[in-house]
Amino acid sequence: MLLGSILTATALAHQLPDLPKRLYTDGWRAGHVQGIAVDTKQEYIYLSFTTILVKMDMKGNVVGTVTGILGHLGCLEFNEDDGRLYGSLEYKNDVIGRDILKQEGVTKQLQTGFYVAIFDVEKITRHNMSAERDGVMTSVLLKSVVEDFEADVKTKSGKQLKHRHGCSGFDGISFGPAFDGSGERLLTIAYGIYGDTERTDNNYQVLLQYNTKDWAKYEAPLSQEKMHSQGPAQPQGKYFVFTGNTTWGVQNLEYDKSSNCWFLACYPGKKSAFSNYTLFSVNGSKRAKIEPLQGVDYQERGAVLTLSKRGNIDPKNRRVRGWHNKLGAVGMCALGNGYFYLAEGGKNERGRSAEIHLMRFVGSPKDAFRPVE
Repeated sequence: MLLGSILTATALAHQLPDLPKRLYTDGWRAGHVQGIAVDTKQEYIYLSFTTILVKMDMKGNVVGTVTGILGHLGCLEFNEDDGRLYGSLEYKNDVIGRDILKQEGVTKQLQTGFYVAIFDVEKITRHNMSAERDGVMTSVLLKSVVEDFEADVKTKSGKQLKHRHGCSGFDGISFGPAFDGSGERLLTIAYGIYGDTERTDNNYQVLLQYNTKDWAKYEAPLSQEKMHSQGPAQPQGKYFVFTGNTTWGVQNLEYDKSSNCWFLACYPGKKSAFSNYTLFSVNGSKRAKIEPLQGVDYQERGAVLTLSKRGNIDPKNRRVRGWHNKLGAVGMCALGNGYFYLAEGGKNERGRSAEIHLMRFVGSPKDAFRPVE
């Protein structure tokens, strides 16, 4: 089901572990690949196919799967501190949520909830393990995301808008340093954002940061019949990145220590006022600054992050820099020393597929990443 070829380039020998420069898997009867994460020490790769989590070793063997997920399992992040896998997990009654239930043959409507799913990956040892019953997954509710998703806001012109900042939930997830300069290692999540071209308050990516050290008191198995409400009342910080609107917001979020940058991989937006880049890079060395939020007249100011100077200046809005990058939105994982795995989704008669490419970040105006040959 999976093919891989091992790196032999001497230039990489002392820079990262021997990893396949190409991985391929198919036959998954689920949604498209949404995210990837790698445990380089134990040499496992994890892939989310919307409603299925797949665990594979780096030689091409499927070790186990977690199924029975009726929500949207998205971006993944392996946490080296506790040896567990974190992922974004959404339940909502919109076009995405309804399509997932239809795909799974479920007619009931589930309660809205936006959770961090936490997988005990050592327990994933066989196929079709139940997300609810086999003790492999706990979850923590992010109440602030629910609040922004369910909010009705009123502009100064009197217009009523649903979903504060265009929040459709969240997808991107990654661990990295706090944006306040404290040096704390925090969990960062990035909103999904509706691609409404008529509103102006959805031109920022929204990032929330959480300290997960005390999350044991919130973690609980997830019953999809009766969703729990355990989770922190507020994030440690809420931050904004001006990129212009993107379709469904940040799909994959990744912090790269070697460049001290946060990478935001997106689907292109549709607003003519922007060049609609698909990849953005946030400068991790710049503290957030309290600034006016452009186009958000119901919230005058917020903590705004700085895009890095790499990438292309948007000729339509010179405040924005980024790339038209083909890969990353359906899976992105930093491996160290500027190397990444980027996923490419596909579909054939056997089901959904994923091809994983080993890439090196170069950050040129033309190319953010180049393949490792």
